[in-house]
Amino acid sequence: MSEAVVPDAMASPAVGGLYGEKAGGPMVDFSYVGIDAILEQMRRKAMKQGFELNIMVVGQSGLGKSTLMNTLFKSKVSRKSVLAMAQEKIPKTIEIKSISHDIEEKGVRMKLTVIDTPGFGDQINNENCWQPIMKFINDQYEAYLQEEININRKKRIPDSRVHCCIYFIPPTGHCLRPLDVEFMRRLSKVVNIVPVIAKADTLTLEERDFFKKKIREELRANGIDVYPQKEFDEDAEDRMINEKIREMIPFAVVGSDQEYQVNGRRLLGRKTKWGTIEVENIAHCEFAYLRDLLIRTHMQNIKDITSSIHYEMYRVRRLNENNTHANGIPEHHLAAHEM
Repeated sequence: MSEAVVPDAMASPAVGGLYGEKAGGPMVDFSYVGIDAILEQMRRKAMKQGFELNIMVVGQSGLGKSTLMNTLFKSKVSRKSVLAMAQEKIPKTIEIKSISHDIEEKGVRMKLTVIDTPGFGDQINNENCWQPIMKFINDQYEAYLQEEININRKKRIPDSRVHCCIYFIPPTGHCLRPLDVEFMRRLSKVVNIVPVIAKADTLTLEERDFFKKKIREELRANGIDVYPQKEFDEDAEDRMINEKIREMIPFAVVGSDQEYQVNGRRLLGRKTKWGTIEVENIAHCEFAYLRDLLIRTHMQNIKDITSSIHYEMYRVRRLNENNTHANGIPEHHLAAHEM
């Protein structure tokens, strides 16, 4: 099928662009409608509005959460980097703190919010330490819902919903801890979870592969569906791409915001007595795959699933709860938003 010739500069009939070309002028394909121009319209609108991405990082202290976030966005975006505290004490209870940044690259603006959870997994008794995080996620859904049901609602509702939760697994090389299983089992029902093995350079390649395989087996055994969830694959192409990602999960990552010169090239890495671990080299670690998933290939899909699946489930439950209460039937507590 021959390609349609698009009129130069989309000229209008008023200037003779479609109907009155002079002899010898450019040939015009009268079958061209211009439906494809919607893509450019959408691009211009999106460029004007900018984008929002809210990422939560969860894991015990010392696993390099702040460093990894700085590495992902190649700037000081973590809370610790911005506040530059000399020595942060481990809190006695889980604190949830967020910090936002406006990032711009090649004319594309994005408001990035990084949500940190200091204190998670650092106590002697970590039972139910997932609850404050679950409450925070649901509070953001509730705030969005309240804005949405307002009679005079805002033209663009501020979106503080957590789009993705990066869960940091300690590099033990053995198996998931009960804390890891319980957290991911509970939270995978309300947010997109991407598990990573932190500080993967402390494992040999054989240990790393064994650990990754073991984690995948435990996720399946416990019915934990991490992102990208199989049930949300839209078509065969999606399934093929996402299957490759699912085979790699959890990503074994190394973070570093230090630059070194290796063979005449400047690169991010960690220097050891044996050589330099290159963060973006897929032969050294899987950071590049994680970055591509979160930013380059699946960012919009992560946001879509948050809105159309996780938030929608919360919205339906809350509205059902309100209807039940309005009908005089005893109200059941659904705020936990869990199965």
